[in-house]
Amino acid sequence: MNRQATQRNSLLPALRSRNYQLFFAGQGISLIGTWMTQLATIWLVYSLTNSPFMLGVVGFTSQIPSFFLAPFGGVFVDRFSRYRTLIGTQILAMIQSLTLAVLALSGIIQIWHIIALSLFQGFINAVDAPARQAFVPELIERREDLANAIAINSTMINGARLIGPAVGGLLIASVGTAYCFLIDGLSYIAVIAALLAMKIKPWKFTVTQGSPLQKVKEGFVYAFSFPPIRSILLLSALVSLMGLQNTILVPVIAEETLKGGAETLGFLMAASGVGALSGGIYLATRQTILGIGKLISLAPAILGIGLIAFASSRFLPISLFTMLFVGLGTILQIAASNTFLQTIVEEDKRGRLMSLYTMSFLGMIPLGNLLGGVLASHIGAANTLIIDGVVCIIGSIIFSRHLPNLKEMVIPIYEQKGILISQKK
Repeated sequence: MNRQATQRNSLLPALRSRNYQLFFAGQGISLIGTWMTQLATIWLVYSLTNSPFMLGVVGFTSQIPSFFLAPFGGVFVDRFSRYRTLIGTQILAMIQSLTLAVLALSGIIQIWHIIALSLFQGFINAVDAPARQAFVPELIERREDLANAIAINSTMINGARLIGPAVGGLLIASVGTAYCFLIDGLSYIAVIAALLAMKIKPWKFTVTQGSPLQKVKEGFVYAFSFPPIRSILLLSALVSLMGLQNTILVPVIAEETLKGGAETLGFLMAASGVGALSGGIYLATRQTILGIGKLISLAPAILGIGLIAFASSRFLPISLFTMLFVGLGTILQIAASNTFLQTIVEEDKRGRLMSLYTMSFLGMIPLGNLLGGVLASHIGAANTLIIDGVVCIIGSIIFSRHLPNLKEMVIPIYEQKGILISQKK
């Protein structure tokens, strides 16, 4: 048994930290519920309205607060306890999901309820996302385990992304969307209990000069004056704007093109989850941070090819196969970019940089959802996804051409932090 634990720790070193084990267990359970709710929400919206545009509107309202408020959320996260912040955001998210469940179970739910509660969840995410990202380094006992912890996070998210939609699709078909919301609300108990069981060092409050606006400006200047960080943020924004429109357009393809129902949608989302889980496992078991730039440059091309192939398919098995590449490209882009940024960031700016990453990733999704909904209403969901795929491939090519110059700028930071030395040992 001790030998098995040693092997696990050498392969997944972040799991030797007790606090990270608790975080992993609590989040793993809660995220399954989150993915169930995401599937149930888009299915309920499409059932109520039969409108791709309304899918875009709901997606827009759930994420737009991240675009405007994430930078201020990052300032908050740099100034206040990330641990207490997360407890608060998880309680509010639980209330949001249970409210959806009550409305759906009572049969009085309307589209404006969904929009309002999606907006409320967006405000929660604007603080929760940067706090969650910046909290990870506090959970691990050894700094060299950070990249592994971030990769495990991605694996956990996409393991839930595999299980949640598959279970959610079956639940929707058998008992309806309301029970997905209810299970999600109850699943927050696990993550809140895990947070309360942690032993966290007292937060060291640092008195800083300047207003929140000045701190936001400082974060922007820090990020966008350094080409490697700027390039990662811009590529993430492009992928989120165009490549992730598939999350709201898959229901349209499932029903209109593949002539399926909630089960078909669940299987398509689960197939994407399998691809993403594979990418997450690869990143979690990767022993070095070196070469991550190549992964970041390759990921949008994988996503783009997957989107074009998925949009062109008229046969469910082929559609499921293409969704593997959609999930793989998505997770490689998100997790590899996150790992890179967390590795090179200055500690006192971690919250603000993670908020800008949240802004470029989550913040651009609502604009993409709205754009995707409008395009799909005029030229169809399949043609919209083909355009998205082409744009992702172009972004991959442009980033790849700049990669050699970006590497030269990053090497001194790796040397200063001792990363090159530790990786060569």
